[in-house]
Amino acid sequence: MRMKLSKSSQLVLVTAASLAVAALITACQQFTQTLTVDFVYVASALAAGANQYGEIDVFEINSESGKMRQIPTSPFPSEGRNPVAEAVSADYQNLFVVNHDDNSIVQFVIGIDGKIYPFNTVNTPGIDPMSIAVSKSAVFVLDTYQPLPLCSPVDPCSGSIAVYPLSAATKNAPVGMQNPATNPAVNGQYWPLTIPSAPNDVIVPTGVNVLASGAYVYVTAYDSTTSSPVGYVFAFSVASNGVLTAVPGSPFAAGAQPSAVSSDSKNSYVYVADSKNGDVLGFSVGSNGALTALSGSPYAAGNSPSAIIVNPTYPYVYVTNALDATVTAYSIGSSGVLTQIADYATGLQPVAIGIDPSTNRYLFTANFLGNTVSNFQLSPTAGTLLNTQASPYPSNTNPTAAVAIPHDGSGGGIQP
Repeated sequence: MRMKLSKSSQLVLVTAASLAVAALITACQQFTQTLTVDFVYVASALAAGANQYGEIDVFEINSESGKMRQIPTSPFPSEGRNPVAEAVSADYQNLFVVNHDDNSIVQFVIGIDGKIYPFNTVNTPGIDPMSIAVSKSAVFVLDTYQPLPLCSPVDPCSGSIAVYPLSAATKNAPVGMQNPATNPAVNGQYWPLTIPSAPNDVIVPTGVNVLASGAYVYVTAYDSTTSSPVGYVFAFSVASNGVLTAVPGSPFAAGAQPSAVSSDSKNSYVYVADSKNGDVLGFSVGSNGALTALSGSPYAAGNSPSAIIVNPTYPYVYVTNALDATVTAYSIGSSGVLTQIADYATGLQPVAIGIDPSTNRYLFTANFLGNTVSNFQLSPTAGTLLNTQASPYPSNTNPTAAVAIPHDGSGGGIQP
């Protein structure tokens, strides 16, 4: 039997259906037109949970207030012990995490909701990996020691760099880490960091940076054998197969104990933080990748500079000062020369720094002893920093690294 409805009943049903559709549209709009501007991935080194793995906290940044909050189900296991460094792929679809105590790099695929899923794990050629950089075509990792039988913390040797070429992503698979490139000079999958004039000195690597073009990679390190440490920047050109060739003049003198390195988005300048001298060294990049000191370099920083970053869009450089618990801001002049703007307070012992890739207007630091993440809103016209709402934010214990992806459909963000 078919029920016959009155006009008033029909109107009620139509109205209810319309409201349901409207609610669905509103819900979709809220889902796709979210105020989240970026996802930030913060590695924490202290063992936690099953297998004594480290943790990866995933924060989202509110585009209006800059406030950070952890996403549901965060944190995630780092899939290894003592994570110390992170990088994201050029397409923002993958997170690479260096686990120091397992000699491993774990590749995570990033979901559209910012969550991470372990996809691949590789062991580094050397011993005790400590820094990583990623270009469109390769992953670069620094090992504290070369893969030699006698190399260990008890009997140290110089560090090395390895290169993993990346295969292109496809519709069904993310970028893939291929076997490390082979260095024919040592018949091994690594490039030793040695000083030609003192080949037996122990060279300690501290940071790695690849230019936006991918053509050159730079490694900061210092000679620990001398009575006082002597700093260097090792420069290599990168072939399409990942093979490295030392740039003429490399390594270049770089203060006493460089701790971190960064470069601008136009491949023109390289900046190095010197933790011992408390300053920043600036270099121009030549056509062959060689480095030339900038006028006025080095530039004063705070106590024990630990991390450095160049804003990709705006002419500013930011350096964390571990012992001062501050960030020093600089403006970049037309010739790359730095002019100090001001210092800004962070949580205790900042050791890592990043800038949001969506707008380049939020800057965040991982504060190792504070067990927090600080976040600042950046003035694009002045380079000054302003604490965002409720900053700093709690993290897991001993955060060591922080990177971000945009939440605009180009990376792991929610797709419209």
